Amino acid sequence: MASGTTAPPPPASLPRIVAASLIGTTIEWYDFFLYGSAAALVFNKLFFPDSDPLVGTLLSFLTYAVGFAARPLGALVFGHYGDRLGRKKLLVLSLVMMGGATFAIGLLPTHASVGAAAPVLLTVLRLVQGFALGGEWGGAVLLVSEHGDARRRGFWASWPQTGAPAGQLLATGVLSLLTAVLSDDAFGTWGWRIPFLLSGLLVMVGLWIRLSVDESPVFKEALERSESRREQAEAEKLPLVAVLRHHWRDVLVAMGARMAENISYYVITAFILVYATTSAGVSKQTALNAVLIGSAVHFAVIPAWGALSDRVGRRPVYLLGAAGIGLWMFPFFALVDTGSFGYLVLAVTVGLILHGAMYAPQAAFFAEMFATRMRYSGASIGAQFASVAAGAPAPLIATALLADYDSSTPIALYVIAAAVLTLIAVGVARETRHRDLAEVTAEDGDPAATSPAAEARTV
Repeated sequence: MASGTTAPPPPASLPRIVAASLIGTTIEWYDFFLYGSAAALVFNKLFFPDSDPLVGTLLSFLTYAVGFAARPLGALVFGHYGDRLGRKKLLVLSLVMMGGATFAIGLLPTHASVGAAAPVLLTVLRLVQGFALGGEWGGAVLLVSEHGDARRRGFWASWPQTGAPAGQLLATGVLSLLTAVLSDDAFGTWGWRIPFLLSGLLVMVGLWIRLSVDESPVFKEALERSESRREQAEAEKLPLVAVLRHHWRDVLVAMGARMAENISYYVITAFILVYATTSAGVSKQTALNAVLIGSAVHFAVIPAWGALSDRVGRRPVYLLGAAGIGLWMFPFFALVDTGSFGYLVLAVTVGLILHGAMYAPQAAFFAEMFATRMRYSGASIGAQFASVAAGAPAPLIATALLADYDSSTPIALYVIAAAVLTLIAVGVARETRHRDLAEVTAEDGDPAATSPAAEARTV
């Protein structure tokens, strides 16, 4: 493809667009991760009190996994309308849905009050969270990717990716503060509700910023071209069909690329709260503080990895992260098993630095795979369908393996197997660093595809 020639936006607009994407993804990941941390710490007692503690944790993580199951549906729906109506409208809707569901969780009655209805209501709200997040990621990274130029796309597009560690940092920080200042009884009775209710205020801030930005210029140009071509009407109605027809290999690559990234992240940040407190004898506060420190470092290194991908390519950086996370798993658990806070911080921090090498270039890498009028659908489907097989069951599988084998070895092997899958997927992918998003076509790689006739058929 041609080297990046897309005209960058005015200097003052791109930071505002990045801020709008970042604040939204931070809030959405805050909401999503808050549930994961609460599932590991208190939901087993509040919503599944009749179960054995470890079984209750498994059931709690099962409702956590339900949110991932809804993410592909969110990717399909938001991707479809995002490719037809624009990125901005759908991003506003996803933020409102996620924030509303999280605020409602903070008002939920527990099992002690309404019995079996409590976990049912919790599961329904978790489904809404997953549906909203399934549509958020693709739109947020595309809004930034399609505004910037190719030379620094990896750097700028990595900033919405920092919303994940920022959300984790915020969620873990609030929980850590509350567990530090409240007794266990107070936190279990009412303190756990505070961070969920706080989401309502955060959503108002996010909406104020997100409503102030413009639609992607690349999308607007593609929309104008498509509206002038009546023969393309049927394909415009079904971006999903076009994605599966023209970009099915790219969807498979994206899914494979997500395996190690997704599984390792939830093992390092969610399952570790269970493992460190039950097997390593670490206090709940200590485990939360370790994740807090690791998330701060994670936030800082993601833009650096993104910038490196602009210099050496998306694939080399991604492959480094996948190989590194596989090699780190046995040292990771060995350090956690010491029970030392310093070693626990080291284990989590190094793991998240290596994860960042995969997560940072992912936004630009996935965006560069797909044509403009099917990019929201393609990037979202590839990312979110993989989450069902990767992130969704990761804490559940890790907890079950710990219950069955009472050892970290099978959990480490589980993450290593995911790393191998990612190495294969990214290894067979093509480098995308120099692509101009305005000219990516469904037949990318075919010289004829860059002709005006080919563009009229596919972009």
